[in-house]
Amino acid sequence: MALTTHYGANIMKYFFVFTVFLAIFAAHVTLAAEDRSGPTQAAPPESGLPEAAPPMVSSHIPSLVEAVRFSGDIRLCGEKIPYTDQDVRERLEKEMMLAVWDRPQVMLWLKRAHRWFPHIESVLKQEKLPLDLKYLAIVESALLSYGESYQGAVGYWQFIESTGKQYGLRIDSDVDERRNMFSATRAACRYLKKLYSQFGSYLLAMSAYNMGESGLSKAIEFQETRDFFSLYLPLETQRYILKMVAVKLIMSNPEDYGFHLGPQDLYPVFTFSEIKLSTTDVVPLTMIAKACGISFKTIKDYNPHIRGYFLEKGTSTLLVPEGKDKAFNQKFYPLYNTLPKTQLSSSSSRYHVVKAGESLSAIARKYNTSLSGLQNLNKLSKKHHIHPGDKLRVQ
Repeated sequence: MALTTHYGANIMKYFFVFTVFLAIFAAHVTLAAEDRSGPTQAAPPESGLPEAAPPMVSSHIPSLVEAVRFSGDIRLCGEKIPYTDQDVRERLEKEMMLAVWDRPQVMLWLKRAHRWFPHIESVLKQEKLPLDLKYLAIVESALLSYGESYQGAVGYWQFIESTGKQYGLRIDSDVDERRNMFSATRAACRYLKKLYSQFGSYLLAMSAYNMGESGLSKAIEFQETRDFFSLYLPLETQRYILKMVAVKLIMSNPEDYGFHLGPQDLYPVFTFSEIKLSTTDVVPLTMIAKACGISFKTIKDYNPHIRGYFLEKGTSTLLVPEGKDKAFNQKFYPLYNTLPKTQLSSSSSRYHVVKAGESLSAIARKYNTSLSGLQNLNKLSKKHHIHPGDKLRVQ
């Protein structure tokens, strides 16, 4: 009896599966017949039915093999890249594959480049330097102001402190112009001009920018060649130039590598207005933001070179969103005149520049004060996060 029941159950199961199969097959035949009969005409608007959607346009994303099929004349700053040389080809292929594979990073390069390249190109043209040098800022910092290397290089063009000061940047407890796009770009141009005059090649000038002019000079003297591709240099510097070549190839023709970004996908060009102010005491940046009708965060974002939460006394120029400078003086100075001068006098104040890994509570303990006292002194909320380079008032 159990066997008969089991057998009958199996028959029913197979019959059900067969029925489902016939239904699917019939539907497939019907759809195929409709396909052969031609495209369905869109219903007229008065029918109340939606019109047929346009066909999807698929964007081709090349394989890694396609991405490294080089052809034609490849140059960087006007200097030829000998990619037919096997060693050069292998190294360039590596940089291309690493870049193309990291698609989110390349998309961010393209988006940020639309914001900053017009300003960088303007300075390069004024300084009569090759426009390809703009790609150096991509390799150095990915166009981020807050980038900082383990060696202490900071900002868009990754200056170490001594070199930044040598080429005109102000770097102290109040200001770090390495984080200012405009000041740092002009300093980078001055430095690159000097390196080009010294080495006679932009490939060598950029190599020296990366490894230091002294190290490159010694390598050239010892190896008795000034050809970048024949020099045995530190691995980072060997990769540095070919990274720039890869960045240029991809960013010059992003569609060829599967990056199909429209104007709406790019970050808008950075536009701004300037405000000038002169004070005899330090001023909270929150007061300046209030006079402009913007947030404290916006002031910091537009002026990443200002350390801390106060503007030093004296004459200063700040950037604000375009149009936010209107009637600034009429709004700012009445607020400024309400400040207790002795309270903000810099002569009696002490400051601490935040280092990587430091917390507000640790800084408070260092100066024998309470966390809440430190927050109140700097007008910080409990949720506020500090960052390396920020300047905190501690007394």
